Amino acid sequence: MDLESHILQLFINNKYVDCQNKKKVSVYNPATGGLVSDQIPVAGPDDVDAAIHAGQAAFAPGSEWRQMIASERQRLLLRFADVLEDNKERLASLTRLTLGAPYVPFGKSEIETAIGCFRYYAGWIDKFAGQSFPADDGVYKIVRNEPLGVVAGIIPWNGPLASVGLKAAPALAAGNVFILKPSEKTPLMAAELGKLVLEAGFPPGVFQVLTGDGSTGALLASHMGIAKVSFTGSVATGKAVQILAAKSNLKRCTLELGGKSPAVVFDDADLANAVRWCVNGLTNNSGQICFAASRVYVQEGIYDRFLQAYREAFEAKRRVIGDPEDVRFELGPVVDKAQYDRIMNIIESAEKEQQGTLVTGGRSFTSRGYYIEPAIFLDPKPDAFIYKEEIFGPVVVVNKFKTEAEVLERSNSSKYGLMAGVFTQDINRALRLSSAFDSGVVGVNCISTIHFSCPFGGTKESGLGRELGVNALLAYTEPKTVLINMNY
Repeated sequence: MDLESHILQLFINNKYVDCQNKKKVSVYNPATGGLVSDQIPVAGPDDVDAAIHAGQAAFAPGSEWRQMIASERQRLLLRFADVLEDNKERLASLTRLTLGAPYVPFGKSEIETAIGCFRYYAGWIDKFAGQSFPADDGVYKIVRNEPLGVVAGIIPWNGPLASVGLKAAPALAAGNVFILKPSEKTPLMAAELGKLVLEAGFPPGVFQVLTGDGSTGALLASHMGIAKVSFTGSVATGKAVQILAAKSNLKRCTLELGGKSPAVVFDDADLANAVRWCVNGLTNNSGQICFAASRVYVQEGIYDRFLQAYREAFEAKRRVIGDPEDVRFELGPVVDKAQYDRIMNIIESAEKEQQGTLVTGGRSFTSRGYYIEPAIFLDPKPDAFIYKEEIFGPVVVVNKFKTEAEVLERSNSSKYGLMAGVFTQDINRALRLSSAFDSGVVGVNCISTIHFSCPFGGTKESGLGRELGVNALLAYTEPKTVLINMNY
């Protein structure tokens, strides 16, 4: 694919501009290992300052954006959703070029998530009410939800367009101005968004895009002109973002930092449904999703039948691993050589150290590109790396259990708490475990999924705050209390 010149620029104040910083990063095609471009700009201090200055002007009292009535802001978000839909194949191809995920099922799903988010939050714009309290004590009380100002979204490489929807849509719906910083591994789609921002008709400075690496993210997290940063990525980087936010201006943070999600399958579960969800919840996007079903616990009465069906389904996935540009394939490579080497080293170490028993997969699929066969390890040791740590690749550990109390303790004995799933036909058990799981989201007879209307996020080291639902709007606003004295 020939990259258009604007993809190698920043989008600031409704214009594509050359980066003032001279540093560049390279991006590669994981399907081939070939270089896509070595000219991706890294926004530096001057570029970040320029974007924030434009955002502050757009948010200033009396600006077009601040004076815009709810119905007009709603129209803009709906228009942007339409423009995303009109350009979905182009956007998908740009993401696929450096991410490697085929359009079906993952690419299509993440684009639909972005489109859905903008439409969902457009609907909230004229319904996001505050509160009022009667003047029985002589004071009439009003609480308004007011936008924070210039906010930033630092998004991951594994689902870049979906992440734009999760972060930009509620920020803009609440009346903020937004700066997007994509991952240096998948920046091309984000760079294209400036054209769509112009087509939708956003005022200058309202929606800007700064490509770059970790240094750019650090500048945003530490800048005194940023009121909030929403970050999705690793625990280590999330902690660094929070420190920078605290040391600067105590800016608000939403941190979505991944997980090690348990899927618990009881003897009475619908076997076919449990297998389908657990397989897709681990192999989708080659395991590179934050709520991947990477720990599977199966009750002893159904264990043998589940494992046979689960293993057969994994081995069937080999037939649909291949070139992400070929519509016959559902699974592509992992994102780059660094990710490939890390996952393969984890698998090799697990075998060498006998952390668990590898029963299928875990091998390089081709001699070209970064393809890995989905791997199943059985009965991992409690202190094994593959059992405790997020691998962010197509590797799962399967465990046998006897009792509900046992599996609950094992499920919760993790530093992560993003999502859990319970598979059973006993609704009382399902509701009991949904309360007992230490996680932000619980699926009953499903796992590794989200919904626009419901908050998404985790407990413990899976992060802080929530995305989606009205919770995201609250996270992008500040409550302001107005007290009106009636006694004068």
